Amino acid sequence: MFETLKYDIDNVIKNDPAARNRIEVLLLYPCINAIIAYRIAHFFYTKKKFFIARLISQMARNHTGIEIHPGAKIGKGLFIDHGMGVVIGETAEVGDNVTLFHGATLGGTGKHTGKRHPTVGNNVFIGSGAKVLGPILIGNNVKVGANAVVLEDIPSDSTAVGIPARIIKRKEVKSIIEIEDYKGRRRSIYNEMVI
Repeated sequence: MFETLKYDIDNVIKNDPAARNRIEVLLLYPCINAIIAYRIAHFFYTKKKFFIARLISQMARNHTGIEIHPGAKIGKGLFIDHGMGVVIGETAEVGDNVTLFHGATLGGTGKHTGKRHPTVGNNVFIGSGAKVLGPILIGNNVKVGANAVVLEDIPSDSTAVGIPARIIKRKEVKSIIEIEDYKGRRRSIYNEMVI
């Protein structure tokens, strides 16, 4: 747990130019306080001590303004900038090195049972006020713009904005394709494609 906490703190220092040192981040940053409480609550949740798990998460919510359900699965390096109003639902899964800004929600639509919340890949950036709703998949290296409402899967290496969110950018890949022309001659051409 302490190794993960050190990683989380170092990730905050790396991503927030206002962070001066580890002690300041540990004691004063609501995202670190919320993550510590989440990890303790999650431990109790996995032991089926649901009441104590929810008690810890609600105390952390009252203290930090960040609500992380103890049933969520969160990787290392989560950075919640400013924090206030962030919600992460019970069946949400969050990968490594994810950045959430204030007001972001990883929530449900109210229409699903079982897996109700999103799965977020690694190295994802979710802007202020964005709502990522339902049992959808957000790929790796995705950027979700501020106030976007995401209701469908977003493939890796994409940027999505708007209400409802639409993909405005995908990673371009250049490749060489060997083709044979009508006379049987082989040629190489460059192909630019979107993946």
